[in-house]
Amino acid sequence: MNTTQLNKYDNSDYSPGAGRLKRLFWYFTNIVFFKNPLQIFNFLKILLLRIFGAKVGTGVIIKPCVNIKYPWRLKIGNHVWIGEAVWIDNLADIIISDNCCISQGALLLCGNHNYKKSTFDLITGQIILEDGVWIGAKSVVCPGVTCEEHSILTVSSVATKNLEKYSIYQGNPAVKIKERIMN
Repeated sequence: MNTTQLNKYDNSDYSPGAGRLKRLFWYFTNIVFFKNPLQIFNFLKILLLRIFGAKVGTGVIIKPCVNIKYPWRLKIGNHVWIGEAVWIDNLADIIISDNCCISQGALLLCGNHNYKKSTFDLITGQIILEDGVWIGAKSVVCPGVTCEEHSILTVSSVATKNLEKYSIYQGNPAVKIKERIMN
């Protein structure tokens, strides 16, 4: 039987998409302007994201204590709401389309580890939130998941597979519980 051997872990083939200096500047910018519990002017947050390479639409609201790993791997559409203490751990690209709501404490997680390998290799996958998606408070969207248009992931649920459009998902792992009917 094999055992986990973290001393042999090697993710040297992973590229964060920016050099060390840019990542260092972002690290401090993220702490001061995004992870900060004070309500920093929203236009300033948007400007900083764009300076660091994010594509950001109009009408985007970013609440305090938001943690963004790599803005250059982030695309945010129009009229998106990102709640307090959201963690965008985008080791791969994250696309958040128009009119999405990511509620407080949610985690968009683009990375994980291969538990089948003794070296615990890094696995990454992009996340796509299509138009009108709502990610509930304290929910987790896992690597490689697409939440199709107007789907909902309810409070404290974990999306390990794609969510169908106009559907509501709940649980860990999240399962479809009903259709989303909109007036």
